[in-house]
Amino acid sequence: MNILLIQLKRIGDLVLTTPAISALRMTFPEARLFLAVSRDVAGLVPAIKGIDQTFAVRRNLSDIGVVMAIAGRKFEYCIDFTRNDRSAFFSFVSHAQKRIVSSRVKRRAPLRRRAYNEFVEHRMRDMHTIDYNLSLLRPLGINGIEPKVHLDFPASARLEADQLLAGANMERPFVIFHPGSARAEKFWEPERWAEVISHTLNNHKLNAVLTGGRSSLEQAHLHSIMAALPRPNEDSAAGRLVDLSGKMDLLALGALIAQACLLVTVDSAPVHLAAATGTPQIALFGPTNPYHWRPRTSPALILQGNSGIPLDQFAPKETRVSMNLISTQAVIDAMDTLLSAPTG
Repeated sequence: MNILLIQLKRIGDLVLTTPAISALRMTFPEARLFLAVSRDVAGLVPAIKGIDQTFAVRRNLSDIGVVMAIAGRKFEYCIDFTRNDRSAFFSFVSHAQKRIVSSRVKRRAPLRRRAYNEFVEHRMRDMHTIDYNLSLLRPLGINGIEPKVHLDFPASARLEADQLLAGANMERPFVIFHPGSARAEKFWEPERWAEVISHTLNNHKLNAVLTGGRSSLEQAHLHSIMAALPRPNEDSAAGRLVDLSGKMDLLALGALIAQACLLVTVDSAPVHLAAATGTPQIALFGPTNPYHWRPRTSPALILQGNSGIPLDQFAPKETRVSMNLISTQAVIDAMDTLLSAPTG
């Protein structure tokens, strides 16, 4: 049996597809699983167990090879987690016996619907993303299986993370701060990041690692944070801060997060990498709804708005709010809570 999975969205979407991949592997241990992903996130696939072959989609003429490879193989099932024109095209050319997608396509994209022959009556906006992805497996008879988000980072990624730490003379334990995102509306004020980093170094006496992407937008934000930091405390017991932003790929970043005693980040890819590794985390949400994207498998405190305390209730419909409603004290209090918790 050959099964094609189409997930062409971002890193977080791919990570939150891993429970569905695990459920398929558990149900069909002899099947061959093929995964079509965006080239931008394909580097993470070696950490996903159970995939037999990957198609990296580049969104240009070189995708002709991907189209031919998919069209030339016999698929029993095709599951489209993406719901866009490109994923519909790949689903169509797969000629799978069952081509599965959300019923939303059936109602809102009458032309695109012709690429499918099986529609699942669930809407992403009503569910956590993990549950939505699992719901698409129901036409295959898979129901009630809820594997956790999981990534298995290869030895090479763990070695790269270790080498980066050694090169920076960074000792454990350490806290990772990941302030960046591809979307500037998710940025929290640099001065507030500087305060919580200083609190980690001087009050908890812990080392800190700054991580982030290579884009000019994200690097400018990180530089603003570094500029806002006060001069290092002369107290020899204070922790050290090192900037490792832009110096590692996705696999090494995941392996590094797995070693941290805490991650503090905005709603971005590291939220899901920490969930997959069980790393405690504080996740700052603003314009995106944590109902759909919050981590559910690692010790996590979710902050949003001006409540001052972590959220414990979530709703599928929520008004977009500014990141800057989250106070510095709320983040510090959440850090104090997780850093004082006994480790298992």
